[in-house]
This record gives sequence, C-alpha cells and structure tokens, in this order.
Amino acid sequence: MRMAFSVLDMTPEDADAFARAIVDAKAKIHLCPICQNLTDREVCAVCDDLTRDKRVICVVSDAKTVMAMEKVKEYRGTYHVLHGVLSPLNGITPDKLKIKELLARVNEGDVKEIIVATNANVEGETTAMYLARLLKPLDIKVTRLAYGISVGTDIEFADEVTLYRALQGRRDV
Repeated sequence: MRMAFSVLDMTPEDADAFARAIVDAKAKIHLCPICQNLTDREVCAVCDDLTRDKRVICVVSDAKTVMAMEKVKEYRGTYHVLHGVLSPLNGITPDKLKIKELLARVNEGDVKEIIVATNANVEGETTAMYLARLLKPLDIKVTRLAYGISVGTDIEFADEVTLYRALQGRRDV
C-alpha cells in the first residue's frame, strides 16, 4: 500500500521512469549459472571474483541473505542460493530448491567446506539437517552458523532455546 501511494505521489515522468526500471530489471536480472544468486551479468560478481575462496560455499535460502552476509565484509568464500527452504506443509520439497545445482558444484570442484546459513526456525533447521545428510558422505566439512544471544541483549531476557544455542556455540576468549 505504501508503494502504491508513493507511486501516486510521483510526477508522471517519475512514475514512467519507475515503471521502465521495473520492466528493465525483470528483463535483465537472472540467476547466476554457478551460485544461483541474482545478477544482471553473465556470472555474478562474487563468482567472478578471483580473490574468493571457491573451496568454501555458504548456502543461503535467498539473495537477501547474500546481501546481508556481504555487508559484514569478512566472508571471502562463495555462496549458493537455494531460493527457499524445505517446507513440506507448504509444498516446498527438495526438488523445488536449487539443491541439485549445489551437489553438482560439490561434485565438480575442490570444495572443502559448506557453511549452512539458513534461519534458525523449523524450516531452516530441517533444510540444514537435510543438506548435512546429503553432503556428509561426500567427505566435506559441513558447518552451521553459530547463533545465540544477540549483541546488546540482556541474558535475562533470552529464551531457553536461545540460551542453549549460545552455550553450544561458545568459543575460547
């Protein structure tokens, strides 16, 4: 609704330019043939970057997660975008995700680690466990992002699951 009102407040010229930009984006943006991220180039900028460690793949559920990870500027591996998470109740089964493309990448290259970076909810955990079961027999290290108490949060307000995960993901100081 906010977007509709914003468009109504635009000048006819701005609205026309906005409409052209949407049509142009829809025509030019496609999936990277390597990582399945969105790109307007033949291969996305991450896959095309020779300084990236191609042996480490961070598996995410959507392109927005890639953008969030890139803001940190610490991760130097590559990505693989699943375009969803497993949710049998919603009809999202493994064949609806970009899992077979991930397995093809793993089988083609010298991959040493898969980092599963799906959300810490039922669907994200189910997807992580499914991927781990598929990848473990291939003799590849499969890791999961640590999660727990957010920076700036008081421990007394954390729920039991969050505290449990924080304890599991603890590290040396």
